[in-house]
Amino acid sequence: MHDIVLRRQWIVSALLWPSASMLGCAHHGGAAAASAGAPGESIALRSLTLADGRIAEVALGGDPVGRALVLHHGTPGDATTFDDWHAPCRARGLRLICASRPGYAGSTRFAGRAVAQVPDDTAAILSALGHDEFVTIGWSGGGPHALACAARLPGRCMAAATLAGVGPYRVDDLDFLAGMGQENIDEFGAALKGEAVLRRWLLDNAESLRSVTGPELADAFGDLVAPVDKAVLVGGYADKLAAVFRRALANGYDGWVDDDLAFVKDWGFGLDDIRVPVMVWQGELDRMVPFAHGRWLLRHVPRAEGRMVDGHGHLSLVARHRDAVLDELLARSRKLA
Repeated sequence: MHDIVLRRQWIVSALLWPSASMLGCAHHGGAAAASAGAPGESIALRSLTLADGRIAEVALGGDPVGRALVLHHGTPGDATTFDDWHAPCRARGLRLICASRPGYAGSTRFAGRAVAQVPDDTAAILSALGHDEFVTIGWSGGGPHALACAARLPGRCMAAATLAGVGPYRVDDLDFLAGMGQENIDEFGAALKGEAVLRRWLLDNAESLRSVTGPELADAFGDLVAPVDKAVLVGGYADKLAAVFRRALANGYDGWVDDDLAFVKDWGFGLDDIRVPVMVWQGELDRMVPFAHGRWLLRHVPRAEGRMVDGHGHLSLVARHRDAVLDELLARSRKLA
């Protein structure tokens, strides 16, 4: 899904992943990672070796002995997306866990992956880290993956939240593209024609994203960000997001390609299988994932509670309401304890 336009270059926000069999040594990255932007000091990057031999890059933060919080990053994105959540997680006794999806940053590609495959990898990562139960949050494109964990890991996933979470592409009662910009329509059109066409589209339209800087972001996003979103795209926050995009794409477009291909096919699980509390957060002024996506999720996700926030967009929703998101998620999960 495509969340942000960068002068004809698109950014999609949110997802997670990987399956782990054993914990590797700390990941420090190479020259490409360093030049793309180093992660914040508040988190540690680790490499997990997956059962099929893939490497999953995982960011760990918050309370190291706390309850597991699995965060699903955006598209493009990587494990460092939520490094500024470290202190709030630590204060709430949460261990922050976010993996770079396959094909991004330090994670090995898994071509053909589907949304429904994420829970198996998530479960393996959690087991490798010594966790059983967890709560989960997905931002934008990460929303479906948080919901997949809620549906497919009963007894382990205790609550979920979506932040400006994208809805499914192939359903009759959601016009997926309505309210999105032409770049979104073009990109999804390319994805529907297959990997080769999509990869060419990204090469032609997204290359500058691999070197974008913080001061370029607000103006570059154009009409897809409301003024309230532009207001948060300043200083350190803008620098951080730019570094995430550079780092995510340091090794190419594989992760982005596989994300888009997963979005235009069936998610592969039933929302009716969700039996835990779900919070659906959506900003009224979101021009990246339109408001209709949040309304659709509220209609179709069992036990969903909505937080339809007036006056906020795609970025400001997360920047301004992070603490409330964490507090409400914890409160809902404790009702099951």
